[in-house]
Amino acid sequence: SRFTFRVFKKASPNGRVSPLTVYLGKRDFVDHVDRVEPVDGVILIDPDYLKERKVFVTLTCAFRYGREDLDVLGLTFRKDLFVANAQVFPPVGEAESDVTRLQERLMKKLGEHAYPFTFQMPLNLPCSVTLQPGPEDTGKACGVDFEVKVFCADNAEEKIRKRNSVRLVIRKVQFAPEKAGPQPAAETTRHFLMSDKALHLEASLDKQIYYHGEPISVNVHVTNNSNKTVKKMKVSDHPRDDSFVGLLSDAVASSSTSCKVFTLTPFLCNNREKRGLALDGKLKHEDTNLASSAVGADLWGGGGGGSSVSPAVLLPSDVSLELPFTLMHPKPCQESAHGEESKGPPAGPAWAAPGRGRLLICLVLQPPTKRRATPT
Repeated sequence: SRFTFRVFKKASPNGRVSPLTVYLGKRDFVDHVDRVEPVDGVILIDPDYLKERKVFVTLTCAFRYGREDLDVLGLTFRKDLFVANAQVFPPVGEAESDVTRLQERLMKKLGEHAYPFTFQMPLNLPCSVTLQPGPEDTGKACGVDFEVKVFCADNAEEKIRKRNSVRLVIRKVQFAPEKAGPQPAAETTRHFLMSDKALHLEASLDKQIYYHGEPISVNVHVTNNSNKTVKKMKVSDHPRDDSFVGLLSDAVASSSTSCKVFTLTPFLCNNREKRGLALDGKLKHEDTNLASSAVGADLWGGGGGGSSVSPAVLLPSDVSLELPFTLMHPKPCQESAHGEESKGPPAGPAWAAPGRGRLLICLVLQPPTKRRATPT
């Protein structure tokens, strides 16, 4: 049978002669929770240009937590989470026998000066995520990014020159599991001073997993048996944000109930100017979306890298609760560049990582009226 492969190609910027050219079958590598797709490709070299120099390839996962223009005096706001190096030319040890179908086809087409490389990512690395820069920010944005770098030098520690190197950004991604978890629901009860009965708030979602651009229905039920008056209700994705917000202007008086369904849709197009918003990793000249949830075990045994949702900061007179949900892309039903069907991650628990959605339901109470002193 005949297979058609899509290949990404990038050559070193060295005038007419390109001593190094990198070929990748894809730039998105899927994390299946129990395994991660290997980063494999082919490097075409020009031995006459290299002479006695060697060719190295590096896979780096880095977390940038500060603007690039603030890097001064050797201090950089960047931390390498994972670095893997390999010498491609001259080959070290035995030649790789388990080359993929894409590598085999490319090596056959490019000739004897094409050499394969393969990297395996560890399971505990975060997915690609970018924090949206402000309108006046320059340089690389904060977030987690992956990069394949190929260069020629006498040794791996030598300073890399731009004309003798190739850098290609890739992404580590996840897709929504086939089976969703339990329907999110939460409730809270608030007792007040000088009130015999309490205020009860219940909220639920119709499902746990939502795709990007899909409307989210929030069911809110208020039972107000207290002597307080609920002035308004607010549903949002962040205590200090309004990227998608629902408001109920009708007050819930004392000894009454209210049931309301909010329909909210998270969109990036309405929040282009908001600095620090977590987005999916972005490739050059491509648009992106709000950061997807991460599925799997917690990273590094603690909080994940990148960005997380801040806890709610509310006034003492407010009654609130949070509903966690999962926001991801659906699993694509198509064949990958290796001729195999691309499968999404298996069903598993979702943890609070970049893009993990949390809806905040807040009841704003009517402030007590001040009694005017009557003249005697």
